Amino acid sequence: MPQIPRAHPVQAPAPDFAVTARRISKNYGAVEALRNLSLDFPRGQLTSLLGPSGCGKTTLLKIIAGLLEPTSGEVEVNGKAVTGPGPDRAFVFQDFALLPWANVLRNVAFGLELRGVARSEREAIAEGYIRNVGLAGFEASYPHELSGGMRQRVGLARALSVDAQVLLMDEPFSAVDEQARRKFQEDLLALVQREAKTFIFVTHSIEEAVYVSDQIAILLPRPSRVSEIIRPGGFRKKGADQIRRDPEYLDIVDEIWASLRSYVE
Repeated sequence: MPQIPRAHPVQAPAPDFAVTARRISKNYGAVEALRNLSLDFPRGQLTSLLGPSGCGKTTLLKIIAGLLEPTSGEVEVNGKAVTGPGPDRAFVFQDFALLPWANVLRNVAFGLELRGVARSEREAIAEGYIRNVGLAGFEASYPHELSGGMRQRVGLARALSVDAQVLLMDEPFSAVDEQARRKFQEDLLALVQREAKTFIFVTHSIEEAVYVSDQIAILLPRPSRVSEIIRPGGFRKKGADQIRRDPEYLDIVDEIWASLRSYVE
């Protein structure tokens, strides 16, 4: 009997990584924060760094940003070694880090001002992102006149305005109330789709990580290393309200909690 020729399996395209961290270690004197940590961040997706307090999430984020030097190892962004801060990355700080003496428009345009962009151009760009984050009409307001959620939106608009390819977000929603936090999470889902940038997002919240992430890297307590990579499935294509009720979403939240609970004091 003649043999039926077998179809060759279709090779999936190789993943496209915007950021790669290779064998990163970081010591603070005698304290070993990170040990031989390697992690890839897919282009155009949101990766959350999740783990117990003190596990090195913010340390890794700052090394990627070029704000800290690793003790050993290397980070590359788009194939180029990170040796310090650069225009390809923008940082959204937990504490907003706004200029108290500048209004919303100037705060959002400040990164472009530092790059020497002409005033009319940078203000036009800033105004567009101010509208995108829902702050139209507040261009002339100062930080002390805004709520915590509004100040965080200013920080996000500033990071977006410089058109960096990688956005680094250090617990950006931790300082706002639960209602504002949920709205931010929904807005972030839309933002990731609209901007097609690479987001690296630090959070302590399991529910938040599962809700917003294409990829979740679970870090163990120091010396930190990657314990597990989780890629939430098809439920993330559903509407924002449906995600939180989806059985797969709830199962992943429970599974992550089961793996982390022994590390919580």
